[in-house]
Amino acid sequence: MTVLFKNDFLDDFGQWPLAYTPYGGADFGELQAIAATVGDGGVDEYYAAFTGMAGRLAAEADAAQAAGHLASARQAYLRASSYYAASYHPLYGSPVDPRLLDAFDKQVAQLDKGLALGDEPCTPARIPYDDTTLPGYLIPAPGAAGQKRPTIIFTNGYDATITDLFFASAVAAGARGYHCLLFDGPGQGEMLYHRGMPMRPDWEHVITQVVDWALTQDIVDADRLVLSGWSLGGYLAPRGASGEHRLAALIADPGQWDVGATMVMMATAMGVSAQQAADPATMDQSALDAMMSVINGVPRLQWSIVKRGFWVNGVDNLRDFLVTTLRYTLADVGKNIACPTLVTAAENDILSKGVGQFADNLGDRVTTMNFSAAQGAGMHCEMLNRSLLNRQSLDWLDDVLGGPPCGP
Repeated sequence: MTVLFKNDFLDDFGQWPLAYTPYGGADFGELQAIAATVGDGGVDEYYAAFTGMAGRLAAEADAAQAAGHLASARQAYLRASSYYAASYHPLYGSPVDPRLLDAFDKQVAQLDKGLALGDEPCTPARIPYDDTTLPGYLIPAPGAAGQKRPTIIFTNGYDATITDLFFASAVAAGARGYHCLLFDGPGQGEMLYHRGMPMRPDWEHVITQVVDWALTQDIVDADRLVLSGWSLGGYLAPRGASGEHRLAALIADPGQWDVGATMVMMATAMGVSAQQAADPATMDQSALDAMMSVINGVPRLQWSIVKRGFWVNGVDNLRDFLVTTLRYTLADVGKNIACPTLVTAAENDILSKGVGQFADNLGDRVTTMNFSAAQGAGMHCEMLNRSLLNRQSLDWLDDVLGGPPCGP
């Protein structure tokens, strides 16, 4: 396996942009250079190296734009956004680190500058949501800015942002002819970082309002509207589809029927009885303390649960986190998913273990797509062979919708 960063904890984050290299979001040589700059350093050096590379690209983009090289400027602005997005994940947690906010604001600014250039310039949108708005971008497919086309709404999970979705999914979908709608929901990006809005398990409440807005846009084909989610979005998108029936298709990467079941499995692996794990509200404090001891002893686990999980869910202790996580389930509503559904399963991704529940509950509405380590795609969200995932899932979508949006 490729190792770029000497620190295993940082390597998990630092390799993330490798998924974006086919789509202009990173270059292997740049990531090598960032890793070399970090060297034996820790989180501070990691942040400085990524933001340093992003700042250089932003300056290069400004110079290219001033010289009239708009294609180069667009590419460099978007790449800078990707590296700013990669810089702050190790800083996750509450209270919010000012460096995270600074990098995120620069990330958004660079994304806006890049998307404003090109043949189909795109400007930020605000999507009405309850008594506020969500940030979003409706990105036309290349060459189809004024055309009504099938449109994919992409939803993130725990820790990715609009920039990540752009490179991971939207570039490939746009090249295939699909318009793409990207947004931050509760617990994601701007809504978490700046507004402190936690995530919610009833994602149908979010998606219905996003669909309402999408259907007011002239270029969106109301009969061919698709919802796709990755990472925790592999639960959020199906949950959204369970209460939103204006969708022509659904993609979950990976498909997750019951997120809480994964947490129960984790707790039992740490020695908690199955009975207590299934009802954390009554779990003995000694069992919680024992779990926290294990969690705090593994940097990546401590980040995932304490730094990220507590913050995103608006809690400050393990008991409340576990109780909240059990609410992330399709058990009572999944049967309401009515559209054709694709669920992916990567060989070495623990979040793929419950994919079979989709077929058990939805029958022939479901297609399962497996990815293996032998394909270089056995990890979470197929991150080291994202292009394979995109090709095969978009082929499935073309078939479901009756052909590619731009014809044969």
